Amino acid sequence: MTTLGLIGSGNIGGTVARLAIAAGLDVVVSNSRGPETLVGLVQELGDRARAGTTEEAAEDGDIVVVSIPLKAYRDVPVTPLAGKLVLETLNYYPQRDGNVPELDSGETTSSELVQRHLAGAQVVKAFNNIYWGHLLNYARPSGAEDRSALPIAGDDAEAKARATELLDRLGWDAVDAGTLADSWRFQPGTPAYGAPYMADPKVGFEGLATDPGTTAPAAKVRAALAAATR
Repeated sequence: MTTLGLIGSGNIGGTVARLAIAAGLDVVVSNSRGPETLVGLVQELGDRARAGTTEEAAEDGDIVVVSIPLKAYRDVPVTPLAGKLVLETLNYYPQRDGNVPELDSGETTSSELVQRHLAGAQVVKAFNNIYWGHLLNYARPSGAEDRSALPIAGDDAEAKARATELLDRLGWDAVDAGTLADSWRFQPGTPAYGAPYMADPKVGFEGLATDPGTTAPAAKVRAALAAATR
C-alpha cells in the first residue's frame, strides 16, 4: 500500500490528503506546529491517516508532498527524502516570503531552489496553480468526460511519470509543462495560475472563495501554459 507523506497540511496539503484517502492511500500528515495540532484533521480523514512530525512524514511516505510557504523550504528534511519522489506546491509571494533576488530576476525558479535543497530527491512541481476548493471539487475518476488536468514540471522523466500516475489516482490528468526551469509557466501571475479552473476569472483572486469553479481539460491547460510570458 502506498503511503503519502504530507509536509504541510494547510489548504492544499489537507486537500491532497483528503483526495489520497478517497483513493485508498495511507497518509501521514504533518506541519510545523506538531502532530498534536492535527488531531481534528486525522479524525476527519479516518483510519488510513495518522499525524507525525515532518521528519516522520518524510521518512514514512513512499511519495511526499511538500506544501509550505516558500520562505520555509530550507526547513524540509533532506536525508529522509533522498531517492524519493517529492511533489512541491510552493509559490513565491515576495510580500510573504521576502524578496529573493534570483527569483525576482528570473534567473531561477522556486522549484529549482527546492530541488537544489533536496539534492537527492526527484522533485516535481504540482498542485500549486489551483485553489484548494477547486482541487477538491473537480477531481473525477479516470476516463470521466468532465475530467480536468493539472500541470506538472520536473527534470526526471520517471519522476514525472510517477507523479502523473499519482494525479490520475487522485482524480486528475497531468499536463507536462517541461523542466523545473519551465515551471514559471504556471507560477503566480501567469494565465495557468488559478484562472483555468475559475467559472469567472474576472472576479480575480479575491473572489476565489465564492467562485464555484469549472472544468479545465488538458487542452485548456496547455493553451494557458503556452500563453505565459516573462
